[in-house]
Amino acid sequence: MIRTQISLSKEEYDAAKREAKRLGISLAELLRRSLRSSLPVDDSKPWMRFAGFVETGDRDSSQSLDDVVYGPKS
Repeated sequence: MIRTQISLSKEEYDAAKREAKRLGISLAELLRRSLRSSLPVDDSKPWMRFAGFVETGDRDSSQSLDDVVYGPKS
């Protein structure tokens, strides 16, 4: 991940912090999601638009990503 810095007005910052808190995510994640929704989708990876948007509540869900994407193995 690359770290960057942006400048926001006090009003923008406060509103973004409130929204992040409402969603239960960090300010950084809110900004990543906002940026992701504005960028064009890589046609070779259309599913990437949704990466990070699904929350299962299972802290170990990344361990079973193939099951989530492709379904459980038979």
